[in-house]
Amino acid sequence: MGTVVSIHTAPAAGAAMVARAEVRAVPGTGLDGDRYAAGEGAWQRRGTKPKQQMTLIELEALEALVRDYQITLGEHETRRNITTEGVALNHLVGREFQVGDVRVRGLELCEPCGYLEEKTGKAVRAGLVHRGGLRCEILSEGVIRVGDAVGGCEVTVTCRDLH
Repeated sequence: MGTVVSIHTAPAAGAAMVARAEVRAVPGTGLDGDRYAAGEGAWQRRGTKPKQQMTLIELEALEALVRDYQITLGEHETRRNITTEGVALNHLVGREFQVGDVRVRGLELCEPCGYLEEKTGKAVRAGLVHRGGLRCEILSEGVIRVGDAVGGCEVTVTCRDLH
C-alpha cells in the first residue's frame, strides 16, 4: 500500500499546476479542475481519452532524479496529477487498483517528453525514463485526498494478452 503525497491540476494547457488538498475524479472525464477534464489539454484531440484522465508519479522517482542526476524537480513541475509514495507504479500497468475510494486502471507508463523539459527548463528525460509515472483511466467517481491509500491491486488479463 502506498499513499497520496500531493495532488496537482492545471486549468488549461501549459498553465502552472495548482496544489490541491482533494480532487473529484469523474469516469470518462478526468479530475475536476484539470485541463484534460475541461477539454484544454496539450495532447488532447476531441474528447478526453482514458489515458488522459489521471496521471501518477512516485515521490521515489523524484528522489532518484536528485540522487542519480542532481536534478531537483518539484512535484508540481512533473505535470502529473498525483504524487505517490510507497507503491511501485510500473507494476500497476494492466491492473485495477484504488486511489482513496476511487477505482482506476493503470494503462501505460507516462514517459517523459520534450514538452516536460521545455516547461521546466530541466534535462529530466534521461532520469525519468521508465519512472516518469503512470497513465490511468478513472473507473469510479469519488474524491481523492492527500493522505489517501493507494493499492488493492487486481490483475486484469484478457485472452488477447495471452497470445
